[in-house]
Amino acid sequence: MEVIETKIKGLLIIKPKVFADARGYFFESYNQDVFQQHNINANFKQDNQSLSSTGVLRGLHFQAPPHDQGKLVRVITGAVLDVAVDIRKNSPTYGEHVTIELTEENKTMFYIPPGFAHGFLTLRDNTIFSYKCTNVYHKASEGCVLWNDLDLNIDWNISNPILSEKDLIGSPFKDFTSPF
Repeated sequence: MEVIETKIKGLLIIKPKVFADARGYFFESYNQDVFQQHNINANFKQDNQSLSSTGVLRGLHFQAPPHDQGKLVRVITGAVLDVAVDIRKNSPTYGEHVTIELTEENKTMFYIPPGFAHGFLTLRDNTIFSYKCTNVYHKASEGCVLWNDLDLNIDWNISNPILSEKDLIGSPFKDFTSPF
């Protein structure tokens, strides 16, 4: 596994070694020892999976402490544009984001620690997105930052995504009070 630091401390891109032959492929999607060598001391407690059609945008979501979540995300089939926004108040990169394309072909994973809002846009039909979480879902602790907030200036490359009711009413970043 190759672990690559991003411009924002804590966000890591993880590229597994893929062994492919005529039968298919094999790769490690998680190795606790490798993760710990890169200061990912996550204790994953819940796995989630979603299926989405092209143009579905989910996010920008987070859970507030003490139910905050770190996530290890990847695509099983299809492709997404994945985004993590730093919402740690005392971070020098507060309000900045990292965007990465995760696909079934590149098998790249993205580690997002607690203190980030996370979202993704599906780029292909029947995209299956998988994420390991460091805490279980807690409805009262969930929050949502507006996906198309002008202050965040995220280039989703879409003007009219398919959104949930929750994502339509996310908090504008300028009015957002971070719990981190």
